[in-house]
Amino acid sequence: MGTHVIKMPDIGEGIAEVELSQWHVKVGDLVVEDQVLADVMTDKAMVDIPSPVHGKVIALGGQPGEVMAVGSVLISIEVEGAGNLKESAAPAPVKEAPVAPKVEAAVESKPAAATAPRPAAVCQGPMVAREADERPLASPAVRKHALDLGIQLRLVRGSGPAGRVLHEDLEAYLAQGQSNASAPVAAAYAQRNDEEQIQVIGMRRKIAQRMQDATQRAAHFSYVEEIDVTAIEELRAHLNEKHGASRGKLTLLPFLVRALVVALRDFPQMNARYDDEAQVITRLGAVHVGVATQSDVGLMVPVVRHAEARSLWDSAAEISRLANAARNGKASRDELSGSTITLTSLGALGGIVSTPVLNLPEVAIVGVNKIVERPMVVKGQVVIRKMMNLSSSFDHRVVDGMDAALFIQAIRGLLEQPATLFVE
Repeated sequence: MGTHVIKMPDIGEGIAEVELSQWHVKVGDLVVEDQVLADVMTDKAMVDIPSPVHGKVIALGGQPGEVMAVGSVLISIEVEGAGNLKESAAPAPVKEAPVAPKVEAAVESKPAAATAPRPAAVCQGPMVAREADERPLASPAVRKHALDLGIQLRLVRGSGPAGRVLHEDLEAYLAQGQSNASAPVAAAYAQRNDEEQIQVIGMRRKIAQRMQDATQRAAHFSYVEEIDVTAIEELRAHLNEKHGASRGKLTLLPFLVRALVVALRDFPQMNARYDDEAQVITRLGAVHVGVATQSDVGLMVPVVRHAEARSLWDSAAEISRLANAARNGKASRDELSGSTITLTSLGALGGIVSTPVLNLPEVAIVGVNKIVERPMVVKGQVVIRKMMNLSSSFDHRVVDGMDAALFIQAIRGLLEQPATLFVE
């Protein structure tokens, strides 16, 4: 038997170190060729590290959250044959990273008699053997899901690593009718004194660093404008009815991308990057629109490249493709970098007003709020219109307030008179 050492690979672009984000294996696991061993985080993207060999994991070279130099030992695998490790270079085994942070046990109290209890699922099957004060492994989202369902997690058998309870385990538990009939029926009203510590690592650390950097370096100011989107929503519905089956359904986002492209022709200073160290503003002819997308690991900004050369359906298809790649953790570094202006939207959850943070080194970000129906006065008559706010932020070091207001007013005019989006 021999040892095959996998070193932190050179990911390119002059990157000298990366952050170890997550292990997918532990010491003692048997692995096969091409199996993903770990995720590492660069400044731009999450990268999978696959195994080039079959074998058994005998040592891990770091813990999640640790910044490792390119070329350092990532993992050691016992293999048949000689392996690739010279005896003089044998690494000392590293203690395996903990599966989950230490959590203080929850303390339940008796429910108040006057409150209406949440119904609990009925128990008809065997329970998992856990102590009453034993806290099973589960993510915060799974814990909330269990609370909403009236399920005590200690009664649920976990199928994840180290017995971690997953969402699927909750659904299987309910489907089998396995709930504890003796459990307090008002568990939702029990006192809680538990605490959970979560390391800020991986994508969450990168997001925190970028947001802090942006707010410290740029002179943010925001501008909010109300837009009547009745006409463009009617156009969108008409196009979807006529072409949706053959070309795909259109959301509002490709129309907003088109409005950005047209408005930027008259406001090129918004489609720019500012190098504050070199004191240089670079205005770009190409419009590479970053579309802020929420994923399981945090906010990511995949880039619709050359939006100025795309039709509505082309933009819609690319936005959908990139969003899916980001949410599934499959977006490449190139797909997550190089934007010149960013569009951010929470859809129906967009609220009334927001204050988006710039995606440095860009100088403008356009935030989309939710669409609501409201009574408006049009030509002296009160009518119901679909209204939406644009909440946008700019770098005041580069963009003057008047220019920002005129830019958003230009976008407003294009969206309220949608035919002008396509007039050349």
